[in-house]
Amino acid sequence: MSARLLSDLLGGLLLAALLATAAPARALPEANPDAAGAAVPARPGEAAPRARRNEPLQLAQAGDTARRQSGEPIAVLFPDIGEPYRKVFTEIIDGIEEQGKLRVRSYPVANNADLAELQAALKRNGSRVVIALGRQGVKAASGLEPALGVVVGGISSVPDADKLSGISLSPDPALLFGRLKSLLPAMRRVIVVYNPQNSEALIRQAREAARGLGLELNALEAADLASAARRYESAFAAADGRHDALWLPPDATTVDESTILPIVLRESWNRSVPIFSSSILHVKKGALFALYPNNFELGRELAGLAGALLLGEPPRKGVSPLRAVRIAFNWRTASHIGLNIDAGQQRTFDFLFPEP
Repeated sequence: MSARLLSDLLGGLLLAALLATAAPARALPEANPDAAGAAVPARPGEAAPRARRNEPLQLAQAGDTARRQSGEPIAVLFPDIGEPYRKVFTEIIDGIEEQGKLRVRSYPVANNADLAELQAALKRNGSRVVIALGRQGVKAASGLEPALGVVVGGISSVPDADKLSGISLSPDPALLFGRLKSLLPAMRRVIVVYNPQNSEALIRQAREAARGLGLELNALEAADLASAARRYESAFAAADGRHDALWLPPDATTVDESTILPIVLRESWNRSVPIFSSSILHVKKGALFALYPNNFELGRELAGLAGALLLGEPPRKGVSPLRAVRIAFNWRTASHIGLNIDAGQQRTFDFLFPEP
């Protein structure tokens, strides 16, 4: 197995290198760790999110006199990007507006945004708290005057997360492990391959969650693709599908979509080792289940944090894991590993793959 696994990885890397020299790279939706819910339709029975105006910064500054006088205490900074990623942020903003009882104004932020112009616009419009979404939103917020309260969200990993306040896009490991135990009560061990530079905080949370549920967490460090491949190789060689499950964290190094993921999915299928994830796209490709963001509810929770700052409450330090989640499930994979799901359990899933 060692030769085949490493051969597959090196072959994939060589192909990627050849394609990169032949043509410009094209971004894939599943490669964006900060747009985990990007191409997800509305849950059956729910109304579709309201359409929003995608205003450039200069238009966002030109509100009417009445709005300026009353002020817009909550400002939302989000990346000025196209679909399907923009849909994630507009759904979060819809939730912020629904929950917040105060005026909210959104500011799309480009990579080359003029922070002085942005700061002036926030001051002119009476902003007192900023909700920063995505990497560009968080980066822009870090350059603003410290007098503004800041809540971060819509991002999988945040530098200096302990010093900030907000909610990440990474589902709470306690929810993931709890769902695993409810589906497969015989599970005893969770295996995860991660890069400490990307996922150290998440793994600390996972260790605590695993202890609380009587699970062993076998966390294997990998700093690059080659070492990740070796870690998966040894993990699958020692895994027992009756008691072991593999968790794919939102880690760009160890869950590389083009090289690592196809190999892991193939080995999982061949060895009947269940995989779970935080990406609905992984379920579509063969993972057993995933918890992924409910963007609208996430927006409501971020609005609650911002509202507390407006009331003068001390900021809650630390970026919390995501608890506003939906679940996707692959019934074909379940059947392959001998897991039978009754109608009552099926009703708890937001999406089933393959689709009926």
